[in-house]
Parts: sequence; C-alpha cells; structure tokens
Amino acid sequence: MLKKEKYLQKIYQGNIQRYGSNPKIRKVMVGPLAIGGGAPIIVQSMCSTDTRDIKATLAQIHRLTEAGCELVRVAVPDESASAALSAIVAEAGVPVVADIHFHYKRALEAVKAGVAKIRINPGNIGSADRVKAVVDACGSAGIPIRIGVNSGSLPDDILDRDSHKVTAHGMVDAALREVELLEREGFHDIIVSMKATETSVMIESNRLFRQKSDIPLHLGITEAGLPGYGSIKSAIGIGSLLIDQIGETIRVSLSSPPEEEIEVCWWILEATGVRRRSPELVGCPTCGRIEIDLIELMKDVQKILKDVSIPVKVAVMGCVVNGPGEARDADIGIVGGKGKGMIMRNGEIVRSVDEDKLLSAFGEELKILCYEREVANDKDLS
Repeated sequence: MLKKEKYLQKIYQGNIQRYGSNPKIRKVMVGPLAIGGGAPIIVQSMCSTDTRDIKATLAQIHRLTEAGCELVRVAVPDESASAALSAIVAEAGVPVVADIHFHYKRALEAVKAGVAKIRINPGNIGSADRVKAVVDACGSAGIPIRIGVNSGSLPDDILDRDSHKVTAHGMVDAALREVELLEREGFHDIIVSMKATETSVMIESNRLFRQKSDIPLHLGITEAGLPGYGSIKSAIGIGSLLIDQIGETIRVSLSSPPEEEIEVCWWILEATGVRRRSPELVGCPTCGRIEIDLIELMKDVQKILKDVSIPVKVAVMGCVVNGPGEARDADIGIVGGKGKGMIMRNGEIVRSVDEDKLLSAFGEELKILCYEREVANDKDLS
C-alpha cells in the first residue's frame, strides 16, 4: 500500500504553488491525494496495457510515475482484469483508478481490490439496486466515483433534443443526470469529467458545470490526436480553464504511448503558472540589437538547468536595451552585451562579468539561489 507521508512529500516537494485548485470547490480524497478544496492540480493518465497482464501494467505505471504522473487509471472490462487489480494496487506506488463501463460487479470487485477511485457512469450499469450496491460499497470503503461524460457517447434522448449535435448544455445535462443518481443515494464523493473532441464544447461545458456545482472537475480533450497538434489542442482547452481556476485534475489524451502525455500535462501546468516542478527558461526573440549568440547561450543555460529540480524562473536576454527590464520578473537572469554581460537576481544586478565568464558566473549564482530555495522548502515541510 502507499506510504501516505512519503507520497505526499513527493507531490508537494519542490512545487511552487502559484495557485492551487479553487478552495471553494468540494474536496474529494483519492487515496492520499486531495482533489479540489485548494489542493494542487493533479496529473493523471491511463494505461494502454491489458490489465490482466500484471507485469506489463505495473511496468507502464512505473514509467508513468517516473515521468510525473500522480494518478493512474486502468481498464477493467472483465472478471479476469478485476482479479489482477489487487496485485497492481499493491505494487503501483500511486493511487489506481478502475475504469468500469457497464457491469456493476466489476465495480464491486475493484472496491474489494483496494482501488483509490472508480470511474463509472451510473446510468450504464442497470437498475437502481445495482447503482445502490456500487454506492454502498464505495461509501463504506471511502472510495470516490468519477462520472465520465464523453461527447461520443451522450444519451440518445439528449442527442435527439439537441438535433443530434453535441452541445455544452447536453454535456452538462448528461453529467448532472448521473450526479443525481449518486446523490439520491446520499453519495457525494464525486468527480466529474466532460470530455469533447471539439475544444470549444469542452471549454463551455466545464464553464457551465462550474456555475451549477462545486463538484471537482477532471479536464481533458478526448481524442486530441497525435503529439504536436493534439498537444496544442489540449493546451488551449485545459489551459484556458486552469487560468480561470476551473479544473482540479487533468489528462492529455494523445494517440501515443501514455508516457508521452505526462510531459505535455506538466507543460500546461507550468505555462499557466499553476504548478512547477522544474526551472522555467525564458528568452527574448532574436533581433538586430543582439550582440551575442543568444541561441547558443540559451542552449548552454538549458544544459546547466537539466539537472535542477528547483522551480525557478530563468531569463536569458540578448541586449542591454530591454534586457534588464525584461529580466526583472525572473528569479535569476543573464543579460548579454558586446563582450560583457550581467547576472541579475530578482530584478537587481548582482554581477557584471566578461562574456567568457558569463556562464560560470550564472552557474555560481544559480547554486546559491537553489540552496536558498531548498532551505525554504525544508522549513515549509517541517
């Protein structure tokens, strides 16, 4: 089983929390992880392996967590997959979510196996008695349920009402219908996702739902496509909501090995300022005023930052006209000039050196900055 303190330290250590999830949103516990209630936005993915292959599934889970995944979902299509869950949960090292679609017994089996969350649509599993059986089992075990609404599988009556078009109102109505089935049984540890292939529909759906409910939201564009275009599409959809503090956990769904999704998730979190786990390197665009090889300088700085895990903002600027001002918002920066350069920290010039000593001076100041941040982090965790 997970060592809660060690796992949470891994989640929070080294992360600058510009802002977490909206503190007004309902907090739902998924194993040791808090979703919502002001907690950090959580990165998750789904295994592409056959869950019945325990060895392959655990290997992929470990690759995902090494990349930065914090919550992993596995498919549970049949009883054989259910039988593998106990071994997977025991060795995963992160909370495991069971993905259930139609058979309520798979959900009951997953609860017994010790999963951290169930992903299910109550309307798909049959009678009220079956819904109650799942709710009672999850409630007794303290396991939350995620309702997953997908633009490709909306209820027929909602599609008929909306002229067979996928609309944001239709997505929200489908989600609230499923929520009502659970809340009718007194169950409130709920997370909702509304994923659409159309970015605008996904964004509007989540905005509308947030106006109606304090239930935590899991964000994602379904079937986003290949890395590249799919990554940009996901960044627009997920990022625009995160900036407005809508969304408590995210997944980037790409047509690629799931391990490739994690880096994109973190880029989105970092670009929106929500969470950081590594340095942010910014630099000015090239122009005629530059008197140094800016591109090579940035590549050299990037190499220095490769092994740095402290999330600091680093600026590399190529001239003395706008450089000092543009580097002011960075924790540390290099401003290059003809034959000379400056090292800045928090908007102040701390060193002025010859160009050939610029990188070494930067490295020295970076070490001092990282040490100061590590001391501050240790105090925060004590």
